[in-house]
Formats: sequence, C-alpha cells, structure tokens
Amino acid sequence: MALLVRPISALDLLVLLICVYLGRLLILVRHQKTKTSRLSGPPRNNWLFGAQRYLSNSDNVGLEFAKWAAEYGPVYEIPTALGYSRIILTDPKAIAHFCARDTFTYIRGKHMKRMIDLLLGRGLIWADGESHRRQRKAVSSAFSNAAIRKVTSVFFDSAYKVKEVWDTTIDSSSSDEAIIDVQHWMNCVSLDSIGIAGFGHNFGTLQGKRSVVAEVFDAFNDLKPSILEIVNFLLGPRIPFLSKLPTERTKLTKRWNESVAEIAEDMLARTKQTYGEDSKTEEKSIIGLLLKAENADTDLYIYPEEVMAQMKVLIFAGYETTSISLTWALIELCKHPEAQTKLREELTSQFGASDPTWDQLMTELPYLDGVVHEILRLHSPVEEAIREATEDDVIPLSTPITDTSGITIDRITVAKGTQVSVPITCMNYLESLWGPDVSEFKPERWMNGVEGLPHKVQEVQGYRHLLSFMDGPRICLGRGFALAEFKVRVVLP
Repeated sequence: MALLVRPISALDLLVLLICVYLGRLLILVRHQKTKTSRLSGPPRNNWLFGAQRYLSNSDNVGLEFAKWAAEYGPVYEIPTALGYSRIILTDPKAIAHFCARDTFTYIRGKHMKRMIDLLLGRGLIWADGESHRRQRKAVSSAFSNAAIRKVTSVFFDSAYKVKEVWDTTIDSSSSDEAIIDVQHWMNCVSLDSIGIAGFGHNFGTLQGKRSVVAEVFDAFNDLKPSILEIVNFLLGPRIPFLSKLPTERTKLTKRWNESVAEIAEDMLARTKQTYGEDSKTEEKSIIGLLLKAENADTDLYIYPEEVMAQMKVLIFAGYETTSISLTWALIELCKHPEAQTKLREELTSQFGASDPTWDQLMTELPYLDGVVHEILRLHSPVEEAIREATEDDVIPLSTPITDTSGITIDRITVAKGTQVSVPITCMNYLESLWGPDVSEFKPERWMNGVEGLPHKVQEVQGYRHLLSFMDGPRICLGRGFALAEFKVRVVLP
C-alpha cells in the first residue's frame, strides 16, 4: 500500500516552532524551580501574564510590592509570564549583594537590552561586565564635582529664563489667576540645560523654538499603547523577538534616533574642532570630555558609537527624569506651604538676593537638602530594577525567612536565568523601614543627616540610604549633575 505524505505547510512549521519554543520554556521553568529556593508570594491567577497585567494596571506599583512584602516577608516571588517567577528583594543585605554583582552576575535580559539598544544605543546603560566598567571609567570625569561646579551657572541661567516666562504669564493675566503647564516648562528647562552644559548646544525651547527632540518625547508620552505593545510589554521578557514587531512606538524611536543623529553631527563636528586630539583647550562640556576619551590610547578608550549612545542617554535622562522630579517638588511645596516658608527663610537668611554657589548648594542649605531628598524618596523616577542571573547564585539575608516547605533559611539560592528585582519605590516608602509616617512629605527627617534616619533605613546601602539612584556598579553616574540642577530649580521658582 502506498504511503501518502502530505507536504509540510508554513502553518505546520509555525506550529512546530511554537511547540519547540514552549517546550524549551517549560524545561527552563522546571530547572529554575528545582534550583531556586521555594518562596512565598501572591498566587498565579493568570498563566499567560502572571502578575504583570495586574501590576501594569496599578496606580502605584511600589505600594503593591510593599503590601506583598508585609504579607509574604522581605524576600518573596511574584508570578510572571508563561509560568516563570521573579524574586523580589526588600531585605537590605540581599539588595547589597545584588547591587554589588550588578552588570556581572545580574544583568538586564535580552528583551530589555534590545529595547535600550533601539532607543539609546550601546552605551553605558546597555553595557554589562567589562564593557560597562570601561565605559563608566571613560565617562566618569565628565561628572566629577569639578566638572559640575563649572556648569552650575547654566542651571541658574535656565531657571531665571523660566521664572521670567512665568512672571510674564502671571502679570499679563486679566485676573488674579494664571494657568501654567509646569511639566512642559520643566521639560524645556531640563532640555535646554543638558544641551548647553552637556554639548554647548542650545535647544532654545525656553525661547519658544521648535525642537524635534522635544516633539518626539511629547509624542512618546501621548502615545496610547496598542495591543502589540501591550503584548510586547507583558510577554517580551520571555519572548524577545516580540520587540521587533512594527508599532507606532518603533516608528517614534526611529524618528528620535534620526533627530538626535542630525543634532549630534553638528555638535560633534564643532566640539572636535574645539576639543580635538591636538587641542590644548580645556574641556568644559561633557561631550568634550567624551571625545577626549575617544582619542585616548589607554583603557579609557570609548568607541565613536558609544559617544553617540552617551549623548542619547544624557538627553533622555535630562529631559525625562529630572523634569518629572522637579514637577513633583513644586507639587509637594504647593501642598505644604509651611515647607515653602521654611525653605524661603533658609535661603533669604543665608544669601538674601544673591545666588548660592555649587558648594553652598551642596553643603550649606540643610532644609533644601531635605526637600530634595524627600522628593527623591517619595517620587523616585525609576520604579524597579530588574535583572537576570547569568549563573547560579546564593543571596544572603539579614532577616531569616520561612520557605514554602516551612524551613527557616538565612539565604536563598537563585538558578541561572532567574529574574531578580529590587523594587525601588517600595524600598523608599516601606513602613517597616521608615516608620508610620512613611507616606508623609517630611523634609525634617533629613535634617540630622543620615544618622537621624531610622536604624533600619541605615542598613540600606546606596546614596544617602536611598535607592533612587540605585547602588553598586550601576549607581547613577549623573546623580551629582541631577542634584545640582534639581536644587537650583527648587531654589528659584
């Protein structure tokens, strides 16, 4: 009897590939569950998305993590897409271990790295391991105290410009009221500042000039996620090729890259003339110091495409993170007029009508310092740091926990490929650390320095025992730049 064989169709191949992929996922899930400590956590109500969809719909992810920490302990796991889980660390000793091994034992997953590559290039944020160490060493001089001291006047100049715009708007109002889009103007002041201080380029948004970069950022913020983007967000970490799907966001990303490249060509050409290889001119801009590293023959060398990537990072961070924090600062000060009064009294008693220097901003204004750090605590620009283990690891704990089998453990095992996360916003207002007044805007809690903070908070490492700038090899390199700009903006408006 003749054997009839049906030709293999494209659909057959697709089904086979899906089965193979899902089979591989199941094997990896089983491996991770076998080698990873069995931890308590919220139930898996959805196998496909896990807790991802629930968290994406939450108004405050940090509060959700804090609620689960109170219920399941300082280290727990949450269900993620396709049967996987993510370990959540709120134990200070565990977080210190995690941060110390960031970029080597714990790195960003393939999906996140691809998204960063598309948006920002293969610069400092994208890099891991030795590449990250080399780039950070090359870029660090651009963010030294001496470098920031030189550009503080730029921050004051931009702040005076926006103050003038606001004063004019208020004076020209036909009533005793005026509506000001604070977030828009904070975006403008941040973009102009990073352009001048970073690259000697004035975007001119404070003078009403059209900026393609600003338009693209605004388009990103106004973009309503499509079904493809939602699926990519929820399932992308486990199915990386989803990030290649064409969406409106990818079109905007392309436009963003083209607009930055156009600006960068002119800036790089002008900067190379000023700070070229044979130039004796002192480097004053961030880009000048980067080009110096590009021309170096030492381990400080930075590749041309990395220079472009660092420029994208600076523009992106300068536009978004700082401006959002500034807006929150003005909101909190409006909600707490007594804090406004204390801040004004500190400034007028110390400096009158004159502007403080960089050194004075950093060391001689304790209430301003308290206001800034309370904003960073309550409104961290980054919610969570998610990494993936590159090898099996053991994470020590400061507080023993009980696993799902009822055994008390003082460390947890983590299998290669497991997602591990530090919930930054959660750590910044975890009641078990900060006390019952954790949700209050209270600059006074910083007035006695870090020694005046609760003992539990002092166990958390990181800048001023906050994780808003993270810690370890990935602690934010531009934190000094951001703090100086932040303090100037809070002082003037």
